[in-house]
Amino acid sequence: MEKIITPRSGWFTLFVSLLLLAAAIVCFVLGADENPALIGAGVVVVLAFTVAVSGFIAIEPNSSRVLTLFGKYVGTVSSNGFFWVNPFFTKKKISLRANNLDTKPIKVNDKHGNPIMIGAVVVWKVENAYKAAFEVDNYQSFVETQSEAAIRKLAGAYAYDNFEHDTEEITLRSSSTEVNDMLEHEVTERLAIAGIQVIEARLSHLAYSTEIAGAMLQRQQATAIVAARAKIVEGAVGMVEMALEQLSKKEIVQLDEERKAAMVSNLMVVLCSERSAQPVVNAGSLY
Repeated sequence: MEKIITPRSGWFTLFVSLLLLAAAIVCFVLGADENPALIGAGVVVVLAFTVAVSGFIAIEPNSSRVLTLFGKYVGTVSSNGFFWVNPFFTKKKISLRANNLDTKPIKVNDKHGNPIMIGAVVVWKVENAYKAAFEVDNYQSFVETQSEAAIRKLAGAYAYDNFEHDTEEITLRSSSTEVNDMLEHEVTERLAIAGIQVIEARLSHLAYSTEIAGAMLQRQQATAIVAARAKIVEGAVGMVEMALEQLSKKEIVQLDEERKAAMVSNLMVVLCSERSAQPVVNAGSLY
């Protein structure tokens, strides 16, 4: 378990260290007249000064030091300031600042086996310095590897897109909110062992792989064309129905079934055609 400690201020020890340094200088100056005792005392004072100075630590905001003594965990210093600790402590710096991990797009297969390129952005920070220092070998490398593993798992669990128009099915492209929430949950679970807090995780790149991108684009275009045609036909049928109804209601012209069929055919061709119709004027009788 992480143990937060607050060491003593380093300013008093700094003052004492400066006094030791001054005493060492005095010993060397006075011992210059062939006084070995003062020279020896000066050497001892210099060694004491060197040992004392090695215990100083300066911790900036959103930073910490994990302290160990001969392999035994002593505690974590997370308060910012100037401190002095046991000079024999091993002091490992752990940053508590937020970090951005922008993964490069990787090629994976989606739920249907289609190769896609997918990448994500993960915003994270160290929440437990003890776990980050001792539960994993290198917590920064651990974050990168586990984030990529979470992205691969997410991509394999869902399809890139849904061509069957099933609005209830979650897909990577159309369900961005749900997919990002699931990615954040997956990354959080994987990084908990290292004491990492995931602030945000979201997809930053999503596309078909180059070898099938062209075919999938044609498929999407065909789907869009079919949907557009269906809408055009639906509108054309309504317009023809309205035209026949108005002609019959206002008794503008009387049409038998054969003439109605011909009129419906002509109107459908005009309304559904991709090109402008070329009118042909009939100067004779309709009958």
